[in-house]
Amino acid sequence: MIDRTSLWIVIIGLGLGSFFLRFVFTGLVGNKQMPAWLLRHLRYTAVAILPALVAPQVLWPSGTDGQFDLPRVTAAVVTLGVGLASKNVLAAILSGAAALYGMLYLVG
Repeated sequence: MIDRTSLWIVIIGLGLGSFFLRFVFTGLVGNKQMPAWLLRHLRYTAVAILPALVAPQVLWPSGTDGQFDLPRVTAAVVTLGVGLASKNVLAAILSGAAALYGMLYLVG
């Protein structure tokens, strides 16, 4: 068990570190013009976050101790297919969720 002093030191340290990381981009760089090449690359940040969060749970699902899981892979394929075909994020997410729950129901 961690003592309260150490816990509060860690919480305050993480809070200050988080604030500093945000301040660097908004406070120090926020009023300056960024180069075009950097702005072009920053556009892809949001697109990369969701797959980066989902991919480990599809490839190495913790619920099955890292074993292949047909419902999750099927849901990922359906989500990718609907997203590419429709260019609609909400339709892709909802169809992937429906495929996951449908496959979990079928597989048992």
